[in-house]
Amino acid sequence: MNLPNLLTLARIPLMFFIVWLMRSDFAGAASGAFIFFVIAGITDWLDGYFARKLGIVSNFGILMDALTDKILMLGLMVALVAVGKVHIFLVLLILGREFMITGLRLVAATKGVVMSAESSGKQKTVTQILAVGAFLLEETVRKDLVSLNVEIMNTIAYYVNWSGTILFWICVIMTLYSGIKYFRKYGELVFLEGDENE
Repeated sequence: MNLPNLLTLARIPLMFFIVWLMRSDFAGAASGAFIFFVIAGITDWLDGYFARKLGIVSNFGILMDALTDKILMLGLMVALVAVGKVHIFLVLLILGREFMITGLRLVAATKGVVMSAESSGKQKTVTQILAVGAFLLEETVRKDLVSLNVEIMNTIAYYVNWSGTILFWICVIMTLYSGIKYFRKYGELVFLEGDENE
């Protein structure tokens, strides 16, 4: 266990803490959820940075980085469904894609192939982060900053919500698109064993 892997695994407890804050009503909870979400995003950058700088890039780190990203984002999306921010059907589309690609990664790993992140997969992750971040920021403005100026803050929250909704639709499209690209590139690994048996 090294620093990059610790940073990677830290996103799992962070996800539970953020969800707890999202569902809490005390003052500052919404701001806390947004701040810790930003911290989780920073760990996603730091783990790769330190792995490359220290020369300790590993297959475990590559696989766990992708897995913890999925756990973090899907956990927060489920929480957004629970608080009425996004429709469950859209989250199920993303959930289905993520499980399919994770399964493909596991099959690839059994055959000695490590599926590194594609550019479309990274773009998908960015849109997911921006969408979830927008909804968390909206709650921060609506609950914790509204006392500064009710009318202005409610207007800002309204537009941030719309931004989050648009970004979420984009992230759904990007998620499905990147999933198709992964299967086009690595899908033959799923059928390789069956072809050999024939």
